[in-house]
Amino acid sequence: MSKEFINCTGIVCFKDDEVLLIKRGNPPRKGEWSIPGGKIEFGESEIDAALRELSEETGIKASIEKKINQVEVNFEGFNYILHNYKAVWVSGKPIPGSDALDAKFIKLNKLKKYKLWKKTQETINAGHNDKQLPQSN
Repeated sequence: MSKEFINCTGIVCFKDDEVLLIKRGNPPRKGEWSIPGGKIEFGESEIDAALRELSEETGIKASIEKKINQVEVNFEGFNYILHNYKAVWVSGKPIPGSDALDAKFIKLNKLKKYKLWKKTQETINAGHNDKQLPQSN
């Protein structure tokens, strides 16, 4: 029996030496800090979904640079494929919306205090160092 996956997108948005984080308002990982993102809607491209989620969750506009990685993961009984993209801030001030309890730019050297999920931290690091990570499960 094959696993069914929910395709989602994440966006690592940089502004100088800062990265945009949101505090998740809904499962999975509710209450944790993460990058903006969510489900890819039917007929939507990964990039369009990433930019839509960024706007809905934070009010920020950004320019996509490249895909960083793709991560397969199981959260709370559901299988997800997370398509993560690097972006650069264009305009807007972070204001939490839809699925976010909070949204703010965080200095890269202050990320440890936000206790990010290991894969999220690796994705941010790869985007910042401009490296493509191998696909992971």
